[in-house]
Amino acid sequence: MFYASPLADIAKPARQFSMEINGWDERYRSRARTTEDFSSEPTPLLAETVAALPAGKALDLACGTGRNAIWLASRGWQVTAVEGSSVAIHILQNTAAQRGVTVATCIANLETHEYPIKLSTWDVVAICYYLQRDLFEPAKRGVVPGGLLISIVHITESGEEPTAHRLRPGELAQYFNDWEILRYREGAPRDAAHRRPVAEIVARRPAAGIP
Repeated sequence: MFYASPLADIAKPARQFSMEINGWDERYRSRARTTEDFSSEPTPLLAETVAALPAGKALDLACGTGRNAIWLASRGWQVTAVEGSSVAIHILQNTAAQRGVTVATCIANLETHEYPIKLSTWDVVAICYYLQRDLFEPAKRGVVPGGLLISIVHITESGEEPTAHRLRPGELAQYFNDWEILRYREGAPRDAAHRRPVAEIVARRPAAGIP
């Protein structure tokens, strides 16, 4: 999921975080955005990247209702999915059960770092359509040497200023200057439910680890 907040809101009180999550709970409960929130197809970048990899351990941060997590689990991956909305996690669990796959889930507010990302644990970390600037470094440290981080974020258009959850063009790659960037693209999103331009990245942690 994607929180659109002004840049000045980076330091938000706990009550505001709670209000935002309550809003997402209501959105998922109402099913007001079926195409965006309840797609059964994984995001193309993740599917293309993971298709040729052997199954391993994956962490899906801001997983929403779990389309990527469930897709990975159906292909033999050991998946942990983290999301602030308890309603979304409930939907994910029900869908996974219906499809006969197992996904470990955690309800946690990422913006307040409620979920501790274990060091050098995950073969793949996915952060799709969610931006939190101070999440990149702990997410990177959670990837095993030689493992991958996949990220998709919305970016600004001409004349727009960045927000807390929308980067400038070219900015996403700067968070991975110390990694091998395998793929980087900016432009129209390839997920039908999204309209605003995005930046997509697939980056590999150096085999020797993060300096």
